[in-house]
Amino acid sequence: MDFDWKQLTAELDSVGCALTPPLLTPAQCGEISELYDEVERFRATIDMQRYRFGSGQYRYFDHPLPELVAELREAFYPHLLPIAREWADRLGRPAPWPDTLAEWLDDCHRAGQTRPTPILLKYQAGDWNALHRDLYGDLVFPLQVVIGLDRPGVDHAGGEFLLVEQRPRAQSRGTVTLLPQGQGLIFTTRDRPVESARGWSAAPVRHGVSTVRAGLRHTLGLVFHDAA
Repeated sequence: MDFDWKQLTAELDSVGCALTPPLLTPAQCGEISELYDEVERFRATIDMQRYRFGSGQYRYFDHPLPELVAELREAFYPHLLPIAREWADRLGRPAPWPDTLAEWLDDCHRAGQTRPTPILLKYQAGDWNALHRDLYGDLVFPLQVVIGLDRPGVDHAGGEFLLVEQRPRAQSRGTVTLLPQGQGLIFTTRDRPVESARGWSAAPVRHGVSTVRAGLRHTLGLVFHDAA
């Protein structure tokens, strides 16, 4: 991932999310989207309306993860790790994340968080995702990634990614991102450090998806901690 990580880090520090250059080819996006119908690859299917999470459906991959999904998760971790550690330092928090993803997932498993969290989401016209956080247990990595698999404006209309930040002693701020096919959005999992006259404080953040007005929208979600 030979990206301008200095620029991506600056965007994360500024607004809590940053759009990467292309990660996947259209063919690779199609290959991942097509996995949705291979039910045996997944450990769970979630009907969002049933749980009042919104409307639509998503599935959590089971072990073994598809090779490309595992490779993306492995490739992102060492680049996100310095940001995670810096944010923890600013907030005066522990930084429990080791140097490799394998070590970190071992820590999750020892804590009872053994279920894989990479996720494939499928939205049709009228579907949406309520504002939420992907925490899954006590051990949490503070950044995650969502990758667009379809072409906005061609395969679907609407379905913008939403990020809402609760600012200290101020009204909340919303950020809207349209995910291009094959590109990833790095964003805050739970909260992020914001600077004020009194120093650094944690601004809580939630994310969701606006209503899909037409077509079909698939995304791949990469969470870097496993679930209890």
